[in-house]
Amino acid sequence: MSAARPPFGSQVFTPADTAFEQRVRDSFARQRVMNTLGATLTSVSPGEVVIELPFREDLTQQHGYLHAAIVTAIVDSACGYAAYSLMPVDAAVLTVEYKVNFLAPAAGRRFVAYGRVMKPGRTLTVTTGEVVAETVSGLKPVATMLATMMAVSGREVSG
Repeated sequence: MSAARPPFGSQVFTPADTAFEQRVRDSFARQRVMNTLGATLTSVSPGEVVIELPFREDLTQQHGYLHAAIVTAIVDSACGYAAYSLMPVDAAVLTVEYKVNFLAPAAGRRFVAYGRVMKPGRTLTVTTGEVVAETVSGLKPVATMLATMMAVSGREVSG
């Protein structure tokens, strides 16, 4: 009989680069779209990243909810940086694919995107993400994501 595997959220990862947190934060600071949206990187640990975004009326769709593209942008970045936190110092990260399920309208005063590595790899890393809305009645799940990230080398960093 084999030992039971731990749930995805309880995996412990060892980053390839001891300065992974600063590398992730420096890269995030160069990502102009996150700055434009007003998103902040609030937590970085090996294989897990948290990005927060306060509600802004100028980022809504026609019904007054945060637009799905904005929700997707923050959780894609959270998943990408979660993968990046485990990559070698000379790697860059690119999204290969993702699937998003929207669970509820994005209504709230603040949105928190969690990105976590499910399965790291030398080239491809599978991640999962979720976005929750902070509302007056508590936290509400808004979206979930499954994404594949690719480590690339030989790319110059711009900006």
